[in-house]
Amino acid sequence: MGKGTAEFIALNVAILTVSDKHTLASDTSGDWLKEAVSEAGHQVLDRAIVPDNRYRIRAVVSSWIASTDMQVVLINGGTGFNSKNSTPEALLPLFDREIEGFGELFRMVSFEDIGTSTLQSRAVGGIANQTLILAVPGSTSACQLAWERIVQDQLDARTRPCNFVSHVKKP
Repeated sequence: MGKGTAEFIALNVAILTVSDKHTLASDTSGDWLKEAVSEAGHQVLDRAIVPDNRYRIRAVVSSWIASTDMQVVLINGGTGFNSKNSTPEALLPLFDREIEGFGELFRMVSFEDIGTSTLQSRAVGGIANQTLILAVPGSTSACQLAWERIVQDQLDARTRPCNFVSHVKKP
């Protein structure tokens, strides 16, 4: 995979942290994602923290999907295997199309770091109303892994042979 001759296109991004314990002051994963997105040249238009409740998650993500400006939603947290984690259940009904390969690829690269424990990661991705939605585990290291190995390139119009920039709405 390489960079083609296309021009970089800055995207409008929202960051959602799913957590029952964090606030904006203690959200290191959300902070890291915000910084990474900005450093890559994109705009963080909104950021929120919600408890791990599928309906609260859906409400926030639905408002971003319905927005005419929001092109990408990055979610961290709530993707584990315990019964409290509900991010995948919140998102799957919202997707027009699921990106099965996102979760598969995240687990593949995560295996290099955490071995078979990656089986309990339920990272998911999809498109809804031409809004790219990607959800990863809430640890800062998982956010870094997802951004550096997958997301950053897929939000770059110069990435060849393909990326998701052409699939998101034009504000």
